[in-house]
Amino acid sequence: MEISSKENTQFFSNNTILPVDRSSFKSESSASKEKQSCCGGIKIFLGALSFVYFAKALSGSYFKSTITQIERRFDIPSSLVGIIDGSFEIGNLLIIILVSYFGAKLHRPRIIGAGCLIMSAGTFLIAMPQFFMGRYQYERFPSTINSTVSISPCLQDKSQTPLPALEKSQAKINAGCEKEAGSSMWIYVLLGNLLRGIGETPIQPLGIAYIDDYAIEENAALYIGCVQTVAIIGPIFGFLLGSLCAKLYVDIGFVDLDSVTITHKDAQWVGAWWLGYLIAGVISILAGIPFWFLPKHLPKPESRKDSSTSSEQSKFIIEDNKDQHKSYQQQVKITEMAKDFLPSLKNLFGNPVYILYLCASIIQFNSLIGMVTYKPKYIEQQYGQTSSKTNFVIGLINIPAVAFGIFSGGLIMKKFRINVLGGAKLSLGSSFFGYLLLLSLFAMGCENSDVAGLTVSYHGTKRMTDYEQDLFSECNSGCACSKNDWDPICGENGVTYISACLAGCQASNGSGKSTVFFNCSCVGTLESPSQSSSAVVGPCQKGKECPKMFLYFLVISVITSYTLSVGGTPGYILLLRCIKPHLKSFALGIYTLAIRVLAGIPAPVYFGVAIDTTCLKWGSKRCGGRGACRLYDSNALRSLSKEINHDSGNC
Repeated sequence: MEISSKENTQFFSNNTILPVDRSSFKSESSASKEKQSCCGGIKIFLGALSFVYFAKALSGSYFKSTITQIERRFDIPSSLVGIIDGSFEIGNLLIIILVSYFGAKLHRPRIIGAGCLIMSAGTFLIAMPQFFMGRYQYERFPSTINSTVSISPCLQDKSQTPLPALEKSQAKINAGCEKEAGSSMWIYVLLGNLLRGIGETPIQPLGIAYIDDYAIEENAALYIGCVQTVAIIGPIFGFLLGSLCAKLYVDIGFVDLDSVTITHKDAQWVGAWWLGYLIAGVISILAGIPFWFLPKHLPKPESRKDSSTSSEQSKFIIEDNKDQHKSYQQQVKITEMAKDFLPSLKNLFGNPVYILYLCASIIQFNSLIGMVTYKPKYIEQQYGQTSSKTNFVIGLINIPAVAFGIFSGGLIMKKFRINVLGGAKLSLGSSFFGYLLLLSLFAMGCENSDVAGLTVSYHGTKRMTDYEQDLFSECNSGCACSKNDWDPICGENGVTYISACLAGCQASNGSGKSTVFFNCSCVGTLESPSQSSSAVVGPCQKGKECPKMFLYFLVISVITSYTLSVGGTPGYILLLRCIKPHLKSFALGIYTLAIRVLAGIPAPVYFGVAIDTTCLKWGSKRCGGRGACRLYDSNALRSLSKEINHDSGNC
């Protein structure tokens, strides 16, 4: 408008009368205003959607980072943790079709805002058990707890234990049994995760379709790439938050931390898993606020006003003359929407490109979801890392590689003007080379830790057969030990013993984390059978080569994450361009539904069941029954992971 006013002034100063087409002038002015409002509106929506993607990715990745903590806190196996993890997909499954189909015809931004509120409510519900169940109880020999009573770890006779100490111990066990019902509080975690799944449902199908509807066609790929890239920042903060909380004791603020006799390196350690969920819930509420003030529709770009499909979509879509000129942005009654549901579903499943991409994605996500869910556990068990360090490494190294890969995919498509067919080739090549690298990850690893009676015998030979029967040996035959205990100590010979009693230790000095055991008859049998040795609290570290192998693992893992992620945005563009515009939200909903049902729900469960088969030592609940696994067979776990991912890659 400033330019036009200067021109008018110049006309009058020169006393020149020129014919001016005011109608065309107004149309140009209105077009420029419309373009500005269109660009401004879509960018505001893009920013809001990016923040929501950040919020949901943060809470989702934080849940993955607390898998091990939840397993230990509620004393449950990996298979049950897999079901809890799959409850998110079940919640998504319950309403995905309704939201993606009917939501596309209603006020999409406000539906996304309502989903954020539901998502935050579910996140808060996950943290609730911490405030209603008793304090965390871990297995510890009485001498390691700040006790004034001196008790020999190797009880030659139970009568050696003072009567008051036995009575107190029995009272604690009975109290634990009375509170055993608290272990069923994991149901609230399951319900909260299910509620998170319900709230997250409208974000992807409605948000992405909204951008693709109102963005300039050539910018759509870049915008979607930006949203997904910003979403990757969420997992970075999610895993870093998980790393921080894993270092804090679970009952921080409720107990005296000086009385805690285990460290974050112990297999029984549970961090403050609940704290991160409170933070994630607040962020989800804040993310949903802008959507209540965004419009239902935005002005369409000029390039999209003349045709219902883009030039690329016309190559994949066979238009139906009856439906071509029908406006799907008019106010439609619910009954009319319902009548059009089955024809829309039939139209969708009659699209061969859509079906082929859907099947390929299901196979791919089965492997990826299982790997992402249990990757922290795999690193902990395979390379002997703590939960805190594992989450820190994943958040700071792995996730940025994924973000860079996704952004690179969108940038490559825009810079080289790659069409849909080229995008499909890029996505295929990325997946192929990514899975080759993924398989190489499981070709490396660390050997099992030397644990007497489990991975090695008490005489130092490697064990390849049944383990449980060898927990007892001649060196501890005179001790009244239980094979169900898990209170590991590290002998000076570099071998871990399940408990001080099974190590044959006769005396101890100190208390808490600084306890040292002496005259351990089993510790001396490996090198000098006639000489007894000492041991300290906690398991021994893995072999000397393990840190170097862990470094190689990280390097290949980063390259793999980047390679797999490059094909993410081209694949999404292929999905959006091969369907009719008015079915876009519905198609994304069906796509998400299929991924949830056939990959998101079963993958964590069967991965968890498979991981449980590699357990060498199960924990015991206070009132009997099997608890969480304390030690896994590293060799079997590595072979199992390689076999599962190899099968997915072959498919």
